Amino acid sequence: KIEENLVTKGENYELKIAANQKAILILFPCFPCNIENTKNEAVFLKDIENEGISILLLNFNKKLFLSESDKIDYSNFLNNLFDKYKISKKNIFIGGFSSGGNISILLSNHLLKTKNNIQPKGIFVVDSPLDLERLYINAKSDITKNFNKEAVEEGNFIIELLESEIGNPTENFENYIEKSPYLISSNSINNIENLKNIKTRFYCEPDLEWQLKYKNRKYEELNAFQIEKTYHSLINLNSKNSEFIKTKNRGVRANGEKHPHSWNIVERESLIKWVLK
Repeated sequence: KIEENLVTKGENYELKIAANQKAILILFPCFPCNIENTKNEAVFLKDIENEGISILLLNFNKKLFLSESDKIDYSNFLNNLFDKYKISKKNIFIGGFSSGGNISILLSNHLLKTKNNIQPKGIFVVDSPLDLERLYINAKSDITKNFNKEAVEEGNFIIELLESEIGNPTENFENYIEKSPYLISSNSINNIENLKNIKTRFYCEPDLEWQLKYKNRKYEELNAFQIEKTYHSLINLNSKNSEFIKTKNRGVRANGEKHPHSWNIVERESLIKWVLK
């Protein structure tokens, strides 16, 4: 008989421990999002603990990158939580949506590089802006086009955020190499090279018809383009367990709105099989 799954909550986390844990999934939210958003939008999580997968949802958001002290703080936070609740450190998977995918890569690479007690077996990112230089350039492009009010507002926000935190890429290129999970223009592998020996999944839904209609963007201006380049760089590092997953017609948000930038491009059964394999 399976005992009841255990749910515990803290200021920055919600943990659901599967009674017969076979793996644990640690999830980072998108930039403006929180635990409740992840629970509402990531419908693949529903009852996933019944498959033997524990879930740790985190509130750590509003970051496109991590400082070295952030990496240490997050590592310590996870270790303390795992120890406190006596969670098995076997089969740890880390994932994130949008900017949360950036955090997943940077933290996982750090954990592996430093041989931390927490060693991810796999990571996945969902439509994440992995190249901060391209993110900056694309934001400028959206502002110049002035095609979509929301895109212009987001573009101005991104420019202001990046310039205030790491400068602009022309004058502060080294900052972009250091902070980005991956930089296409320099093929910077520092923040992904330790992922080559674990399982990685890169999800995107490059719905070009939707992007052209609503945002006037072409493929090279999408997160999907950055994700594909990052994937190929990992393959070139001789990664044997990396997957680039382009979905179609899966991008639907909890309110029913069709939107390719969505948690739900992740397919539940495939994810469960990947985690438990």
